[in-house]
Amino acid sequence: MRPCLTISLLGVCLAVLSSASVDANEGLKREQPNVLFIAVDDLASALGCYGDPTARTPNIDRLASMGTCFQHAYNQLPLCNPTRASVMTGLRPDTIKVYDLDRHFRDELPDVVTLSQSFQRAGYFAARVGKIFHYNVPASIGTDGFDDPASWNRTVNPRGRDKDDEALVFNAEPHRKISGALSWLAADGSDEEQTDGMIATEAIKIMREKRGEPFFLGVGFFRPHTPYVAPKEYFEWYPLESLRLPDAPSDDRDDIPTAAFAHNCPMPNYGLDQDTLLRATQAYYACVSFVDAQVGRLLDALTSLELENKTIVVFWSDHGYHLGEHGGIWQKRTLFEQASRAPLIIRVPGQSARGNCQRIVEFVDIYPTLTDLAKIESPPDLAGRSLRPLINDSAARWDRDAVTQILRPADDRLPEPVMGCSIRTERYRYTEWANGKYGVELYDHQNDPNEFDNLAFDPDSRAREVIEELRPRLRAKASGDIPSVPVNPARL
Repeated sequence: MRPCLTISLLGVCLAVLSSASVDANEGLKREQPNVLFIAVDDLASALGCYGDPTARTPNIDRLASMGTCFQHAYNQLPLCNPTRASVMTGLRPDTIKVYDLDRHFRDELPDVVTLSQSFQRAGYFAARVGKIFHYNVPASIGTDGFDDPASWNRTVNPRGRDKDDEALVFNAEPHRKISGALSWLAADGSDEEQTDGMIATEAIKIMREKRGEPFFLGVGFFRPHTPYVAPKEYFEWYPLESLRLPDAPSDDRDDIPTAAFAHNCPMPNYGLDQDTLLRATQAYYACVSFVDAQVGRLLDALTSLELENKTIVVFWSDHGYHLGEHGGIWQKRTLFEQASRAPLIIRVPGQSARGNCQRIVEFVDIYPTLTDLAKIESPPDLAGRSLRPLINDSAARWDRDAVTQILRPADDRLPEPVMGCSIRTERYRYTEWANGKYGVELYDHQNDPNEFDNLAFDPDSRAREVIEELRPRLRAKASGDIPSVPVNPARL
């Protein structure tokens, strides 16, 4: 064979092999599952799939039926910035030193690798639409706000008519900003004109654009955070006469430490009348259903774009929320079940086990779960554990507990800052305020799921045994000490 012909044939063979290698690499890339990471702001377990008889949430319920609905998932600190930073770093508040709305986790750990960064390093396109990390001020809708640039290849910040219509919002507590007060608006216009509707629209555009490559898409909805703003239609779903405030014994507060009540809600029901409270309840549920509709749009887009069988879907709220429990607690910032527990649903393509999981899980488990499911590397020091065994078998052995904490500022009730720390096991919740200096709580969820009877108030021998067992387990995950880093009392 002539040399030139040999060289020519060799070149063709190398080209074919190179092409095959590229095709194989592209094939491997396409086999990586996408992640649709849906976050909702201030969403209690007020969903049909969590047993709420009032909520109309067909789309989130549909997602729960297709995946694993963790009935007992607990956040690490029920305040927007700390809990979101904890989820995205996979680390506890005492590690990242974030306790208020001002501090950024990179102040303490400048080189930490966030969840979306781990996916970026594995070749994923990572984008955020709306609120995933905390926005430093509510007015930052439409800007990057209090974000983490290293975590994203792209950020999109829609701004809807809800921002422009804020002057129309009714504020039941005019001395507070609408972002922190019971405030609401039954809005004119369509879903798509609201910020959350625009967030769904922009997220769908990215899914369509990136359907041929692996993506990690964070979609963060602002509602039902105050002000409760949703189109009028959703308010009509919840007639006032169909609503009621939570029941509680008349002496419920007698055995609860002062520190257990959030400093922004020291007075029962803010001193508001029942009609106003019911209207606030109506507005909250209207927002829940409005967000549910946007989640439905995302799920439908996965199907229409033929991405449903290629995409892991995670649905979570940054923390729980009070709607008047314990004789008038509203919003977040407590260590009771209503604020510590929050929705968490994970759907994996092709999973055979579906439905509710009753095991105790934590939000720090989200990070290692997603990297495990996607088979990518994650940092070695994550605080949580992959939930894959429970996704495969919701009744699998799982001997874990959950720890949640909250920092109180000094005020006219407390002479010094107080850290509260709480541990939740399958049966009990045990809580200490300043390591017990400002009170202790113990609730038996087997017999008292609403946490009405504080067994630590006048403990018998069995209660003392439980406390002695749980205290070291609690301290192992949260010291209870006052932070040595800067903390803004006005932003706790």
